[in-house]
Amino acid sequence: MKRGGLIIVVVLALFLMMGGCSTYNSLVDKEETVSNAWSQVESQYQRRADLIPNLVSTVKGAAGFEKSTLEAVVKARADATRPEINLDADQLTPENIQRFQQVQDRLSSSLGRLLAVAEAYPTLKATDSFRDLQVQLEGTENRITVARNNFNNAVNAYNVSRRRFPGNIFAGMFGFGQKGYFQSQQGADRAPSVQF
Repeated sequence: MKRGGLIIVVVLALFLMMGGCSTYNSLVDKEETVSNAWSQVESQYQRRADLIPNLVSTVKGAAGFEKSTLEAVVKARADATRPEINLDADQLTPENIQRFQQVQDRLSSSLGRLLAVAEAYPTLKATDSFRDLQVQLEGTENRITVARNNFNNAVNAYNVSRRRFPGNIFAGMFGFGQKGYFQSQQGADRAPSVQF
């Protein structure tokens, strides 16, 4: 009877070890998917940051353009590209994602103001370089949205895997922490008021 009990214990241990290895490998795969999705997000934000100096230079040529608007865009871009704002894949906690998002939202807001003010300058709007940059920025904003959605999907799959049994046991044992999501901008749930 002792030998039969020992065999059962060994077989159970083997099954647990194989299940643990499978769960661990699955968590590693999902964490790498999150890392890849994060790289895509950063790439699109970097593309936007790279377009801004050209846009500012083009807009500066418009006589009488509001200097404070340009300065706000330049400052927001500088803030968004600071090294401490950029995150590594292992720093994707909910708090860090929120901090990153707040800085990027400020840049988006200042760019929006710049483009809105540019509407008052027909000669600026008529230049090919301004129109091209505006189209590139719009396309980049769309790419950012897609990259953020893909990132959130990857984070969701990872977070679900680490919370489900037996993944939650192995996630805790091997240090697979929760990853943060991008969330909508504060106030995005309210429709803007339009007045004529």
